[in-house]
Amino acid sequence: MSGIAGRSVIVTGGASGIGEAAVRLFAENGAKVTIADRTEDAGEALAKELKGQGREVQFVATDVTDEDQVKAMVDAAVSAYGRLDGAFNNAGVPNTGKLLTDIDRADFDRIFAINVTGPFLCMKHEIPAMLETGGGSIVNTASVGAFIYIPKAAEYTASKHALMGLTKAAAAEYGERGIRVNAIGPSTSMTPMYLEYIKLNPDYVKTVEATHALRRGSEPVEQAQAAMWLLSDAASYVTGVTLAVDGGYTLY
Repeated sequence: MSGIAGRSVIVTGGASGIGEAAVRLFAENGAKVTIADRTEDAGEALAKELKGQGREVQFVATDVTDEDQVKAMVDAAVSAYGRLDGAFNNAGVPNTGKLLTDIDRADFDRIFAINVTGPFLCMKHEIPAMLETGGGSIVNTASVGAFIYIPKAAEYTASKHALMGLTKAAAAEYGERGIRVNAIGPSTSMTPMYLEYIKLNPDYVKTVEATHALRRGSEPVEQAQAAMWLLSDAASYVTGVTLAVDGGYTLY
């Protein structure tokens, strides 16, 4: 795909699920990838595997709620590859499955810290690094919860609405300086977390089929492909958008 080969790209939450799919896809398409994740064993193993295939990747242990670690992540990308051209700020956590009045304050704060403060801190340090070399592209992982209410997920829905707002603000503030900022809005995706969930709740598969126009959830790589398009020159005139990659979930 045009515009990603040879570019230095960070992927947060890159050791599993959509993030891992993105790391693999970006590396296969010639990007120089900095994998960032809190799970060190999985991140190191993925980096080792891809390096063995001749890919240019590195792993940096990163908690996106810790500003010092986020800054170190960006510095590591620039140190290893000479610049930062793109970032897929994908790290996030799901809802607690409770009604609003049953949500603990600690859980509300934790979800906002990871889903909103995390991408904010990432963009705060990614954007200056990109400006050093004339611009770049950022994609945040939002959710269909950025557009609509997700049942028993008031805190998650609010966090993804907030992330869509941050995405628009960053796009507006830095577009004239050559930085595009977009987001993807996934619905159900066949990540390890989801697959574990349906082992315990097999009937949920029918719910997914009934609520998506395509009658299925996505494969993680389908989300990664959308992110790669937004990062690439193929989307050179797209900014401030949250793209629903949802198999038609929000049609209903």
